[in-house]
Amino acid sequence: MNHDVHIYTDGAAKGNPGRGGYGVVMELVGTPHKKEFYEGFRHTTNNRMELLAVIVGLEKLKNPNMKVLVVSDSKYVVDSVVKKWVLGWEKKGFTDRKNADLWKRFLVVYRKHHVDFKWIKGHNNHPQNERCDELAVMACMQKELSVDSFYENTSG
Repeated sequence: MNHDVHIYTDGAAKGNPGRGGYGVVMELVGTPHKKEFYEGFRHTTNNRMELLAVIVGLEKLKNPNMKVLVVSDSKYVVDSVVKKWVLGWEKKGFTDRKNADLWKRFLVVYRKHHVDFKWIKGHNNHPQNERCDELAVMACMQKELSVDSFYENTSG
């Protein structure tokens, strides 16, 4: 599939759980257009930030039915989608599944586009992945952090 957009993502947590953040780099294929997004949270997990980065990237797309390549260093996210585990979790109502709130949100936006996933090794000098990591780390080190209310209200 020829992709319209490449979305590079990364998540970070200082302590797991702890302060966290995500970073997203979006590139419109065949053009110089590039956008970056990031946000930090006061108490969350690395896996939540990895998944939230993908969700935010997909939610930023303005047109439906785009051909998208998501590039992530998260085996958790990539395997859950590529191996279709998330579809099985959905059939079972996400019973006893961590991050159910985010997986449900993911499936809504995922189904609006034609999305492929590619796993890459993190911290391996991939320019966009390194930039996403910088954004995620910067995000979680900000003074003002957002509240991951679902996580904070359900993590005990």
